[in-house]
Amino acid sequence: MLRHLFLALSICLIAPAAFAQSLQSILQTHAEEVLKPGRATVGVVLDDLVASELPQALPFLEAWRDRAIVQRDSDGLFFRASEVGDEITLFDLDTNTAVGVADANTLSEARPNGGVRRAIGDALVQFQLSDPDILKRRSAVEAIARSMDPSQLAPLQAAIATEPDPALKATKTRLAGMLGALFADTTEARIDAINALSGDLSVDVRAVLNTILITTEQVAVEIPAVANVSQVLTPGTDITAEDAYARLVAAGLAPALVTKDEIRAALVANIDGGTVGGVAVAALGNDAARAQAYDALASAGTVPPRVTDQAQQEAISSHAFYLAYAEPDTAITDAARQALNDIENRVAISQGVDLGLDALSLASIYFLAAIGLAITFGVMGVINMAHGEFIMMGAYTGFVVQQFVPDYTLSIIIALPLAFAITFGAGVAMERLVIRHLYHRPLETLLATFGISIALQQLAKNIFGTQARPLTSPEWLDGALVFNDVIAISYIRIAIFVLALLFLGLILFVLKRTRLGLEVRAVTQNPGMAASMGINPDRINMLTFGLGSGIAGIAGVAIGLYAKVTSEMGADYIVQSFMTVVVGGVGNVWGTLAGASLIGFLQKGIEWLNPSNTLAAQTYMILFIILFIQFRPKGIVALKGRAAAD
Repeated sequence: MLRHLFLALSICLIAPAAFAQSLQSILQTHAEEVLKPGRATVGVVLDDLVASELPQALPFLEAWRDRAIVQRDSDGLFFRASEVGDEITLFDLDTNTAVGVADANTLSEARPNGGVRRAIGDALVQFQLSDPDILKRRSAVEAIARSMDPSQLAPLQAAIATEPDPALKATKTRLAGMLGALFADTTEARIDAINALSGDLSVDVRAVLNTILITTEQVAVEIPAVANVSQVLTPGTDITAEDAYARLVAAGLAPALVTKDEIRAALVANIDGGTVGGVAVAALGNDAARAQAYDALASAGTVPPRVTDQAQQEAISSHAFYLAYAEPDTAITDAARQALNDIENRVAISQGVDLGLDALSLASIYFLAAIGLAITFGVMGVINMAHGEFIMMGAYTGFVVQQFVPDYTLSIIIALPLAFAITFGAGVAMERLVIRHLYHRPLETLLATFGISIALQQLAKNIFGTQARPLTSPEWLDGALVFNDVIAISYIRIAIFVLALLFLGLILFVLKRTRLGLEVRAVTQNPGMAASMGINPDRINMLTFGLGSGIAGIAGVAIGLYAKVTSEMGADYIVQSFMTVVVGGVGNVWGTLAGASLIGFLQKGIEWLNPSNTLAAQTYMILFIILFIQFRPKGIVALKGRAAAD
């Protein structure tokens, strides 16, 4: 009696107000369950703690789960224990202040088992859903998503209205919808939740709907009226006769077939005087003789009879085979099937759009890589195998600029015109020193530019080494533009696409609206007539080659933002660049755009059909282009003039 009075006085002293509820008072009400919790009894304690809404209940549950709660034997009060060396410091559960040091012999430790700790963890999630710390709220939502327990539906729904973070609120709402589709109390609530999920293309939503639509193989004399049937299976069409009879045997609706090994073992066990079943042992050399002897034994009741083919057919025809949903409510499975069909249709459309965006992105890259080659090849008829190295030079220019300008946005702005200037100068020097001496000698030009290509690669290796160098994009190009769970495109690829459009417009302006463009078009169409009109074809060839090389340098900066920057990177684009120019139409900007689009979409389409083998995709693409050129040798957009004649 005195001990109880002392305990009551202690609780009153701990409480902040005489009539205010404290965590200690709740624990004293369930002292036995707290000290020695069991899976069947812990629920009462957890319900009272959740209902109390005390902020100190959360750290208590964490300590209880971690086995850091002790009871002082002298007065029965509970504390959080922190052991440092040989000392155990006790902390008040309501104020979280240290109240003294105790000896281990004067304390009883609460040791919840694994099942109790899981139950405590579920209660912790309910507290954490409304915790002021957003990280704890996110952790609670992730825990619910992992467990998908029906007990978490009500707390999750209650926590949605008070969630201040819009993104986390959307996540809670979506997760509550998935839990509602699986575990809501009424059919109407589950159907509403399923219908709400029909616009979500995520994999986990599809997994939830597939969980509702799980089926099991069933067989019966007649399909039960209460069965929620997914599909009636026809033997011989949907399943084989052998599979159908095996299902009958597994369900105990038909006798098992006697195998050849069982027949042989039965005959060996029943040999009598050189015969078995009236058949001489020497005559049992084939299946028919062994079956005859076995049937004789079966007629005598010695062994089980064989199941004849006719008996199998009769057993199969007298039973119904079907797939039944594990979910008994037909309204729910109908809603889930409709929602899943809608999602799958939208996923298929989204996959097509995503594939188109990827192809458009690849086409813009090929356009940037090939437009410079289209100009030089179209105007001059020069096969420049070093064009890829001008792309590489542009990428390395961007890398060098970033070593001196740490602001990545500013460095890219500086690198683009600088790369143009450097590669323009390199192109002019190459044309003046080598190309001009090899006009109308395509084989020598090809070999010379190929040798220059190798030399430039080796020079890059000597300067920058063989390892890939980073060309870092600005922060505003990080991430991707996400439309839904299927359609997404990185900001870098969007930037490259925009850059390709800008180049298209700029090149068209130069060719159509400037004197240089007029002279280039004149030399392209008829160099002799252009020369007679006072145009210097030699100067135009030099400027054109420099322009094409400069554009390749800018393309190198753009490509280097997402691809590896190495001395061999140009070789990755030279083949595609030549294919783009040839397929589109030599020397024509619109032809280059058409060729890049055709090759980009074709490559992505082949990769989609054969995603496991990119080399095969490249091979099929080249074969297709070879066939295409056979039927349209001048390309998609044929050019008139010298290039067309060549």
